[in-house]
Amino acid sequence: MLSVSKLNIYYGESHVVHDAGFELGEAESLALVGRNGMGKSTLLKALIGMIPARRGTILFDGADLKDLPSFRRVAAGLAFVPQGRMIFPQLTVEENILTGLETGRYRSIPSFIYEFFPVLRDMKNRRGGNLSGGQQQMLAIARALASRPKLLILDEPTEGIQPSIIKDIARSLNELKKELNLAILVSEQVLSFALEVADRLMVIDRGRIVREAHKDSLNIDEVRSYLTV
Repeated sequence: MLSVSKLNIYYGESHVVHDAGFELGEAESLALVGRNGMGKSTLLKALIGMIPARRGTILFDGADLKDLPSFRRVAAGLAFVPQGRMIFPQLTVEENILTGLETGRYRSIPSFIYEFFPVLRDMKNRRGGNLSGGQQQMLAIARALASRPKLLILDEPTEGIQPSIIKDIARSLNELKKELNLAILVSEQVLSFALEVADRLMVIDRGRIVREAHKDSLNIDEVRSYLTV
């Protein structure tokens, strides 16, 4: 469904991501792991169109998205949960989720969102800014799912969240993947979370994808060596 080839991304004249390439199938999950500053967020932002890719291709369902604006990529079936969540703090939980309906694929908030995240139903009239970090992350995921994506992209979803909530988010993502036939691409530093939600792992180091394997055949110690400072 997603095929990325020889993607090169720059900040000004600084070459940040070098010839990145990978594929992701329908209802498959892939984790991109690496230390801070290795290019994880840059690569994901380029996929959704927040920053431009200078060279390469991003094929999604056979169409090249590389030069399309972000809203066109969302219309094509991508959804993005940014690092830091970036919910609307002054809007209520329900209003935040409603902003995800822009694609028109759902006319109202689908029932499965509150089924998977019941805390959001209980707090639907509370302002987003008054939620805990973990609750805000659930809200950001719910808002993305309201666009009915084929591919959900999450950038560092465990950042600043307590371990018990991380486990809840991992469980919900695995269930949503099965329920909605959803593909998932996640960048992550917490290896246990990546192994919990992903079928395959990629390691990025200094802007280059240096390892890729199914989690069952992964050399865990080697991966950890890329995550330690």
